[in-house]
This record gives sequence, structure tokens and C-alpha cells, in this order.
Amino acid sequence: MKLDRVIALRNKKTIYRDGDKCVKVFDAEYSKADVLNEALNQARIEETGLNIPRVLEVTMVEGKWAIVSEYIKGKTLAQLMQEDEEGERQDEYLELLVDLQLEMHSKTCPMLNKLKDKMNRKISQTELDATTRYDLHTRLEGMPKHNKVCHGDFNPSNIIIAEDGTPYILDWSHATQGNASADAARTYLLFCLSGDKELAKKYLHLFCKKSDTAMQYVQKWMPIVAASQSVKGNANEREFLLSWVNVVDYQ
Repeated sequence: MKLDRVIALRNKKTIYRDGDKCVKVFDAEYSKADVLNEALNQARIEETGLNIPRVLEVTMVEGKWAIVSEYIKGKTLAQLMQEDEEGERQDEYLELLVDLQLEMHSKTCPMLNKLKDKMNRKISQTELDATTRYDLHTRLEGMPKHNKVCHGDFNPSNIIIAEDGTPYILDWSHATQGNASADAARTYLLFCLSGDKELAKKYLHLFCKKSDTAMQYVQKWMPIVAASQSVKGNANEREFLLSWVNVVDYQ
């Protein structure tokens, strides 16, 4: 295995290219269970028929866990959007993003972890006071239960357009089954975190229009999703996400 070409650096993981393979190497302290769960998520999503890189093996590289997948040659949607400096193709790219997300939400994968279970766990881990946590748990419990495939980190940098134009969805470490509007709320917040509130608004309008979902319904998820995401990430991200939690109206 030749790991001399780094293609991406993520939090606690480094992604290399080795010929027609992509090798994601996790830091030494990374949880073995989380690595195996990510590989299992990816293998399960393969079975839905979505375009994703196939898992080839789970191995160890110099004492660190690694997932080896197919290497997809192309550019991420984030790169293409960045290169489109005039924004001439912005609508086309957003349309593609939402279409891919809706295709994903049309799938079911019964063995994936449940979104609500994960969010309940994350809300319990936050530094929010007991009253706010109680309110968020209650709100989450009151939301409709669905079983759609949800990505959990669906944004333009996790979509790669192959040289033949085929789009592939990457990074299934956060995949769950649950409510599609929670997944859309997460994508909206990711656009906001990247500093592009206008694009976030455009995305949300388009998602709601194409999925025939009331915008208020997606917005109801935002404090819940923001709270569950606030347990990871840097201090600035946490501050931004917790400002969304404070949008909660108390009865």
C-alpha cells in the first residue's frame, strides 16, 4: 500500500489515494467501534443501490485503523461551486444537490441506527441546562418517526462528480434511518456554518419545494439538530449551533 498522496485531511483522519483505491486512515486514538460502524454503514448503503464508493477492506496501517474504498476520480460539488466564481451555475448545482438528497431519502435501510436514538444520546451529552435538555427531548419525541436513509453530513464536499458526470455520495460515518427533514435541517445549518446564509436559504426553499415539505416543519427540527451537533466541532461552531437551540419557544 502506497500512502504518499494525501487527498483530504479531516478531523482525526487522513485520506490517501493508492492507485484506484482510497484509504481513510484514522488517528491512533480513534474508536475501533466507530471505524467498524462506518465501514458497516457504507456496506449497508451499497445495498440500497445508491451511487457510493464500495468498501474493499478494513485493515490496519502502522497500528492505525483504515477503511479502503474505491477511488472515484473527479471533483467534489464544493470544488465545482468554488470554481463557478460568477455563480452562473449555482442553481444547477443546488438542484443536483437536492435531487441527490431526495433520491437518498427515497431509500430505506432497516439495519442502520435510528436517527432519533442518536439525537437523544447527543442531546444528553450537551452542556445545556436540564430544563433546555428536557424541552429538546420532548420536542424530539413529538416529531414523526420515519425510516428514510439520512446522511447526517450532506453537503457539497461530500458529493463527487466522476469524470463521466456520475455523482457519488461520500462519507457515511453519520448515516442513520429517520426523518428526512432532520437531514435537511442539518444541511441548512452546514451552509450557515460555512458562512453562506443566502445559499442556505436558497437550499432550504428548493428542498421544501421539491419534496413538498412545509418550511416550518424543517425549521421545527433546527433547534433539535443544532443541539445534537453542538457536542462536536470547535468552540465557534458550538456557539453558533447553541444560538439556534435558544430559538426554542418555551410553552
